[in-house]
Formats: sequence, structure tokens, C-alpha cells
Amino acid sequence: MSVPLGLYKIFIEVAKCQSFSKASKNLYITQPAVSQAIMQLEEQLKARVFTRTAKGVILTREGELLYEYASSAIKLIEAGEKKLLETQNLLTGELQIGVGDTISRYYLLPYLESFHKKYPSIKLKIINRTTTKLCNKIKAGTIDLAICNLPIEDSQIEVRNCMEVHDIFVGGKSYKQHSKVPLSFEELNDLPLIVLDQNSVSRRYVEQFMLRKGVKMRPDIELGAHDLLLEFAKIELGISCVIKEFSEEYLEKKELYHLKLQEEIPSRYIGACYLKSVPLSSAAMTFIEGLQLPIK
Repeated sequence: MSVPLGLYKIFIEVAKCQSFSKASKNLYITQPAVSQAIMQLEEQLKARVFTRTAKGVILTREGELLYEYASSAIKLIEAGEKKLLETQNLLTGELQIGVGDTISRYYLLPYLESFHKKYPSIKLKIINRTTTKLCNKIKAGTIDLAICNLPIEDSQIEVRNCMEVHDIFVGGKSYKQHSKVPLSFEELNDLPLIVLDQNSVSRRYVEQFMLRKGVKMRPDIELGAHDLLLEFAKIELGISCVIKEFSEEYLEKKELYHLKLQEEIPSRYIGACYLKSVPLSSAAMTFIEGLQLPIK
């Protein structure tokens, strides 16, 4: 049995008013339309739901039973519509964001703060993982979006560029001379290299670029965090491959020096990633749009 929802709404209004004419005024439809709707409902249900009286109508026993359930159902639908509207207007809801340590610290924090101040009713759930694991979570539907190191090549994932970054090599004071005279990749590879582990998108990007230039990277130390790359280079354990934009403090204080290369590594991006096949929620779309703007 498939009864149109509109018939139930008319039925509930008539039951409340105990009058076809009053219900028609409240619903802004004609009285004959109300009568026709109730007749249609009774025909489909094969039951009488109203008894006509001189003063109007009253519910039959079957009508009382139907009213109890129908009114509850309509209230739930209306509550759902209200919640949906609130979510669209960013008055309620949850936003699940995946992000790595480095991007979270050096890029995302001010945007999270700004979004939370603007939309305090949106609950933020932050999940910290590597880019590869975050992409898996996006495809599994367990997070709404992720802020990741790019490039990412996955046909299921949509990517929106947010911030341009540059991969550079840095060293401590004993490597200061290399900050003036450009190094070839062969010369660079002869120095003790400190890089992120092989699961890192940043590492693979630089490694593949050097390989295209005919040089296979030979790292001496592999680490799991960008901050450790900076600290290891600072104590002269070698030269580290880092993101320039996330290393400015060390460079400005001259704790580390930017090693010049004969051919600089092409810039890449940090971006927002989400599933292509699923429309973004209003909260997720608003958050991503905010990433395109400078924080004031």
C-alpha cells in the first residue's frame, strides 16, 4: 500500500480541527479538495476514518489508531526537515576532517579556529593520519574531507588546490657554503640525506623528480615527522628535505640554511580532498571555500 504523504497531512489537520471547512482554511485549499482527499484516503485504506456529525467530524476507532501513528510520523518528518534546514544553514551538524601532523600545525590551525568561531554549533571531529590512510578513509566514507599533501592520483577522489608549497633541502651551519653555490642532484646525493619515510607523498614527489633527472635518492636517515627533519638537520646529522613554507622560522633565525640547487624542484600543493561520487555537506563546502581565503 502506497498512500501519498499529502493525504495524511490533510487527514491530521481535519482531525485536529474536527471540521473540513476549518481544515481547508488552515491548509489554504478548497473544502471539496479536503473532502476528496479524505475519501481517497479511506478508499486506499479500506476503512472509515471519520464519522460525520452535525457540528463537523470525529475520528472513528480506526481513525484514532491511524491518527496516533500518522501524527507521530509527520512530526518526525517535520523534525527531520528542520534539522536538514539547520544543517544547510550551518546551525547544527558535524564535520569530520582528516589531516596530517605537519599540515595541521603549520597550515590548518588558523582555519579551524576561524571556522569554529563563525559556526560554533558545527561539531568538528579531527582525525590525524598519513595522506594514504586519509584517502582510504575518504573512500570508506568515515571522514568528509582531508587536507593532504599533493599530488594524489586516485580516480575516486576530487582534489582542490589550497596552498602552493616548495620542497627544498636545508642544512645546519656546516652546510652554509652550499646555500650560495648551486648543487647538482649528483652532488646533493653525495651528502648525508635526511628524508621522510617512503609512505610520505612529499618524499615520493621529490624522489620521483630526482629519478627523472637520472639520480636515485640514497637517504641516510628516514623519519616520520617534518619537525624531526628540521631538528636533525639543525644538529648537523645531514641535510633534510623539507617544505620551505613550514621551515621559515628556522631559516629566518639562521639555524638552517636553504641549499641552492642547479634545478629547483617544481612547486606542488596542499589540497582539500573528498569523494567525487558524494555531494559535500554545506559545512564541508563552506570549510573548503574558507581555505581559499587568507586568515585575518
